[in-house]
This record gives sequence, C-alpha cells and structure tokens, in this order.
Amino acid sequence: MPVRELMSKKLITVTVDDTIMKASKLMRENSIQHLPVLKNGALAGIVSDRDLKEASPSKATALDIHELYYLLDTITVGTVMPTQLFTIAPADTVEKAAAVMLKHNISALPVVNPEGGLEGIITKGDIFRAFVSISGIYQGEWAMGFELADQPGSIKEITDVIRAHGGRIASILTGYEWAPPGLRHVYIRARDLTDEKALQQELGGKVKILYFLHEKVD
Repeated sequence: MPVRELMSKKLITVTVDDTIMKASKLMRENSIQHLPVLKNGALAGIVSDRDLKEASPSKATALDIHELYYLLDTITVGTVMPTQLFTIAPADTVEKAAAVMLKHNISALPVVNPEGGLEGIITKGDIFRAFVSISGIYQGEWAMGFELADQPGSIKEITDVIRAHGGRIASILTGYEWAPPGLRHVYIRARDLTDEKALQQELGGKVKILYFLHEKVD
C-alpha cells in the first residue's frame, strides 16, 4: 500500500523561528504530536511533542511563572528539533515507512515528493491502522498460523482445505524471520467456516499448525 493512501494531507506546520510555546499550542489545539518544520518555505525538519517536553524547563525549576513563560517564548523550534531528518516518498510503501521508523526509532515521517515538496505526514498510528486493515481481522474471525515448506503450491494446499470447509479467505501473510531454513510461516484469516474442529483436524494431519484461534474485535 503506497504511503500516499494513508498519509495526512492536512498539514499544520511551524517555522524554525517559531517558539516551542507556539508549537505546543498548535499540537494541543489540533490533537497532534508532530509538526513539520519549515525554513524559507522548504522542509527543514520535524518536531514532536516529546522534543518540546524535553526542551521545556522542569517543574522543579526555581523560575517564577513570568520568568518561565518568558523563557518558553524565547526557545525556538529550530533549536530543539532533531538535527537528522528522515523522509519518505508518496509512492513508497507503508512497509518501507514502518521499516524506516523502526530502524531510526522515530514515530513520524514527512512525505516529500521527488521535487522536494512537502505533501503530507505519516505516523506510527497510520502504520498501525494499515496493519490492522491488511491483517483482515475485521473480515476474518478465524486466525490460523502454519509452518510450511518454502515451495510453490504449499499455501494453495492449505487454502483449498479451508475452502472445502466453507471458509472464505480474508487475508494471507507470510514471514521467514522466525521460521527454520527451508520453511516459512504463513498466517491466514478466514470466515464462514462450517466445522472448525474438522478443519483443524484435517489441517493438523497435513502441516504443522502454529495456532488456530477464533477472535473478534469488540
């Protein structure tokens, strides 16, 4: 799924010269946690609510309230935003965005087109929503995991059995990271099973079942 389909296009931004007080107010008023930062109209960085909190004086400070507000009104966004900027392109996949966030321990990415223009922002929350959607949990209440041979036809053999028991496939995901060499883990969600016990018994005679669960999201 391309990033452009999930990113927020309603952009609220600040400049490097804006104060952290202004940035914090914008976040509160719009219920957001990240703001792209501009310099001379071009993207210069991104600042989070965590960056602002870390830059704000501690509650244990000896400053009185007037001194505190004066200080907050002099610290600029440009001085507290991270120095290294990571971005993603609108045509890049959500999976790539998730991998970049995980690798660099960040929770949002500005979305920048090939010409360098800012088009949107994608956050961890957007990634979670995409994963939940792709997982098929809302369409398939039966969740199954299998360890299969990494060869053509191994998934079809399983899905044919599921369909023979009235099941309709909602999603199929695969992974290799936790599987032994030559094998892969396959995760299937299905609905409309006519006899789940008979299905589980038949599948257990063919392949290794990692789990077989019935679950719904309330």
